[in-house]
Amino acid sequence: MTEEKTACQSEPNPHEQMQAEQRQIRERMKKIKHQILVLSGKGGVGKSTVAVNLAISLALSGKRVGLLDIDIHGPSVPKILNLEGKRLTAVGEQILPVEVAENLKVMSIGFLLQTDDDVIVWRGPIKYQMIKQFLKDVEWGSLDFLVIDSPPGTGDEPLSVVQLLEKADGAVIVTTPQELALADVRKSINFCRNLNLRVLGVLENMSGFVCPKCGQSTDIFKSGGGETMAVQMGVPFLGRVPIDPEIVRACDAGRPYVQHYSQSQTAKAFQEAIRPLAELDKKSFGKTKTNKDRRNTMRIAIPLVQGKLSLHFGHCEQFAIIDVDTEAGKVTNEERFTPPAHEPGALPKWLSGMCVDVIIAGGMGQRAQQLFAQNDIDVLVGAPDNTPNKLAAQYMAGQLRCGENVCDH
Repeated sequence: MTEEKTACQSEPNPHEQMQAEQRQIRERMKKIKHQILVLSGKGGVGKSTVAVNLAISLALSGKRVGLLDIDIHGPSVPKILNLEGKRLTAVGEQILPVEVAENLKVMSIGFLLQTDDDVIVWRGPIKYQMIKQFLKDVEWGSLDFLVIDSPPGTGDEPLSVVQLLEKADGAVIVTTPQELALADVRKSINFCRNLNLRVLGVLENMSGFVCPKCGQSTDIFKSGGGETMAVQMGVPFLGRVPIDPEIVRACDAGRPYVQHYSQSQTAKAFQEAIRPLAELDKKSFGKTKTNKDRRNTMRIAIPLVQGKLSLHFGHCEQFAIIDVDTEAGKVTNEERFTPPAHEPGALPKWLSGMCVDVIIAGGMGQRAQQLFAQNDIDVLVGAPDNTPNKLAAQYMAGQLRCGENVCDH
């Protein structure tokens, strides 16, 4: 009986083991200043090419960079960087990433495959464990940036890495100008908002073709759709990257494009795109009002219960997020979102990540108002019962008549 009890006590507690692994990830990430995901809602937009060239651009600017490829089923990073055939080494329980240069390290499941034709047939839980191991056991050392190349879509891999990292700086979302790609990118932006992950910016890839002989630009797949969509969704726009046939040849040959073709217009577009990312240390980066004032837009949040204004802010079921053209004074877009679980500080952080400028509420406690002020969000309380669209329109016209705060505690 005593032996049986001892054996049972020696079995690991799954909850405690999970907590211990999460602590290991936190300790590992303390050595990395910034973690950036590269996402796309659709395949074929050049996401991995963008991730690699952004990482190399950061490294060339003097930053210490890690590049983590979590595309389990189609790892492209080893091919793009001519690292095929490389194998990983371990020191104790730590995995050492492959060093491309003094300030660029790379990790990919491609380094664990015997051949390029090997196929991985895994369900979600196994992929989750693999990504957890990448974050927990890879010895990156001290880094300025960890760039994470995710597979297209909003599935297991990006969801897992966002939840495991807990405090990633945000995501760069890659699109092409076509409307089909833009529709999927909107889903990626909403994915980030639902996970309280800041959108650092949208990058429009394959945006026009610049003739290498005459320098004239031709919009093969249209151009400018990514910027228009970014403005409509209230997120920063990082720039347009034109098509260059040398990118394809560089990727096939494993030659870092921005390094070997640094004077091309496409390489300069990549270099320009990293400027705001390299300034993540500055407190002003990503401030909603700076970005929105430049684009003459504003984002208004209105808490709802059963589709109507919630008199008590903490009881809301949904938020109407409304984009307004401040020059024209017109509503340009309205969407409904379900907020995260109502915990102290959760909603201010979530709505700040949604790039909200103003909240129009029926009632809100003083402490909540203070938290929103700390997140640079203005609050109006005592709003009348009306539809979100009309409330936003009245606010923009200076005609919103607010009464007493019905939830002042």
